[in-house]
Amino acid sequence: MRIRLVNAAVAASVSFAALLQVPAAQSADAQEQIQAAADKCRGTNMLAETQAKNPETYAKIMAQAAATENAGALLWKIERAGRSASYLFGTVHLTDERVTKLSPAVEQALSQARTIALEVSDVSEKATATVIAQSAPLVMFTDGRRLDGLLSGTEYEAVKKSVARSGMPSDLAALFKPWIVTMILSVSDCERTSVQQGARVLDMKIAEMGKARRIEVVGLETIPEQLQALAAVPEPQQLDMLRASLKFADRTNDLMETLVQLYLDRKISAAMPFQIALAKEVGIGDDAFVGFQQKLLTDRNAKMRSTAEPMLEQGGVFIAVGALHLPGKQGLVALLREAGYTVTPIE
Repeated sequence: MRIRLVNAAVAASVSFAALLQVPAAQSADAQEQIQAAADKCRGTNMLAETQAKNPETYAKIMAQAAATENAGALLWKIERAGRSASYLFGTVHLTDERVTKLSPAVEQALSQARTIALEVSDVSEKATATVIAQSAPLVMFTDGRRLDGLLSGTEYEAVKKSVARSGMPSDLAALFKPWIVTMILSVSDCERTSVQQGARVLDMKIAEMGKARRIEVVGLETIPEQLQALAAVPEPQQLDMLRASLKFADRTNDLMETLVQLYLDRKISAAMPFQIALAKEVGIGDDAFVGFQQKLLTDRNAKMRSTAEPMLEQGGVFIAVGALHLPGKQGLVALLREAGYTVTPIE
């Protein structure tokens, strides 16, 4: 799945968007059409805009990114004496060919794998439909409240338009909890069309490559667990993040281009400071992101490491998760080193 809760941050941390958009079958001709459409959809790098228009804010964003531990690489080698090497790879949950085209180093690491561990292993139509049916209390209000009672009239009208544009009845918007509306809102029309035409996000492409090579593909967590993490963000923070997303709803292509450039430049640690800076522009403070960082990153990182460790003890694992899970003091690189592994940057 590809979701960007206030766009860039979630695209590099949560693989849940396939719940909302299941890709169609893809032919060679369709691939060419998808890429042609994607080229037309490419937006503007908003971080470059910030550098030109507000150098002080840009400098703060990049300084914070540079101070983040283990932030300069996306592919890491995991080693421990007596075991075959494993690898950790940071992804973004997007269909852009610049992202989904794997480098030779990543291809080589993948070719050595006996097991591929993704955030979620099964995002098939059947699996996602089952999850949606079983997760209504996490996605929708069940206590009589409505979203239109929590937002201003102007805000709610913008939400209705975005929900309708996604292909769902606009009247459903009032029943959704803020976090799911932010997800729907932040998927660009171009990305939605790309998925509907059969394009694969990076994680799904890796899964398909593994299955084609008869490599075992497993999940470090389940879609319900991702839903629970998203729903666990305190509601006031969900509302603030939704309001911030609404202010930039007309720039989703630009937000996606910004994320792609950060990913390609190996500066993904700037994604969160950039999102916080955007929120500040519209009066939303840093505290709106505290729950997101705790529930979607810190807590999940610890669980992912615990799930991955038995596999790593066997060796030959290729772990591919959202890139924001790798850096930082509580990131997977640091947590794996804490567990006694030697973790070395490759690229």
